[in-house]
Amino acid sequence: MKPITRKLGGWLALVWGAALLAGCASHELRLAPAQSSPKLQAGQSLYIALATDAAYGEYHYPGSGLMLSQAIAAPLRRRLARVDLASQPESVNEALVTARQGGYELICYPEILHWEDRGSAEETSPDKVTVKLTLIEVASAKALRFASIEGQSGLATPGAEHPQDLLPAPLEAFASSLF
Repeated sequence: MKPITRKLGGWLALVWGAALLAGCASHELRLAPAQSSPKLQAGQSLYIALATDAAYGEYHYPGSGLMLSQAIAAPLRRRLARVDLASQPESVNEALVTARQGGYELICYPEILHWEDRGSAEETSPDKVTVKLTLIEVASAKALRFASIEGQSGLATPGAEHPQDLLPAPLEAFASSLF
């Protein structure tokens, strides 16, 4: 009886371990190759443009642009003197005009490239998010940094996470890379 119990225990441990691995979310931050842009200083000001809300096929995700911009602001507010969000989506040129009028030194221009929110436990596909960030110096309109963030929820967690839940860790890494 003992060999069967050991085998059963081993299989249960294997199944439990696989379920844990499948439930883990993955995140990836890709920065553009090393650029010779200066590090940011704590006294600088940042205007965060409001990303256009995402759509995936027939699904529209109202408020996703605001959730992304708020998620970007969180780690940067701890590091910069002034961080403000746009009140409506703007083109890059419109954001530059707004930032100049507001006396900002930098713009973070976010774009949602992919946003899938599988909002129920019946869904078997993971939540996914891909965003692009461009950090722009307002005075010169020069892009200082580019970053791409991808995230995917674990297969064993459908409905438990949402695309915005996949952003804090890579956005913290992005913010850290700027200083």
